[in-house]
Amino acid sequence: MPAFDPPVAAASLSGESDAEWARRAAPYVGCAFLGGIALEDATRAAARKLRERDRTEFLPPDPIAFIDAQLAALSDVDLRPGMNVRSAAPEPVAAAASVCADHGAVLEINAHCRQAEMCAAGAGETLLADGDRLCEYVAAAAETGATVSVKLRAGVAGVDPPALSARLSGAGADLLHVDAMDSEPVVAEIVDAAPDAAVIANNGVRDRATVREYLEYGADAVSVGRPSDTPAVLARVRTAAREWFDGRTERTERTERGARTDA
Repeated sequence: MPAFDPPVAAASLSGESDAEWARRAAPYVGCAFLGGIALEDATRAAARKLRERDRTEFLPPDPIAFIDAQLAALSDVDLRPGMNVRSAAPEPVAAAASVCADHGAVLEINAHCRQAEMCAAGAGETLLADGDRLCEYVAAAAETGATVSVKLRAGVAGVDPPALSARLSGAGADLLHVDAMDSEPVVAEIVDAAPDAAVIANNGVRDRATVREYLEYGADAVSVGRPSDTPAVLARVRTAAREWFDGRTERTERTERGARTDA
């Protein structure tokens, strides 16, 4: 079953995905991941360096208070909010997760960012190559009672996404938000490797064809990145995802009716 309805998420965009952005996407998505938010000194220093080269970044004075305020601003919006966070240590992740739990929101650990500054700080994509540390983050977040997602990417040298996904699910990850990086079949491998986690497929989701491809690989939902502020794209994706799941339900019901008739 989809992790949310409609089974479409808006994926976080650095320095752009705030509560107002999520509110605009709400008519089309079941979930919106705000952030990413740099939580502690090392990642905040990296975020400042990114700003210096004209990238957008959230740098509130108090990241945890910012998360609380942003989620509170969505209390009247009909979607499941999430907060994508970056950290060089597990303790700030747990603090952010606790706030997410209070709001019924998803805490998403960013193991996806490949910016050199963030990787040098020990966050983002570097976590994919350090499965023990990433699992520690997941466990710390899960202990707060929050729903935990991990945003990860395929195509990282030396990383086996299905094997890592199985470990993350075992550590307490409820959602695996997978940037397929033009290797779409990896979604099916992750679905098979981590059957207890819901899989959200990301990368190039724009239309009926891309939605169906990921859902046929077994994804529970899809997410839209850069076009998340384009209503026409979101509407196409929402329609395609709902059509696919409605059709799957109809196919299942026909199969069950046929089995009863044969009996």
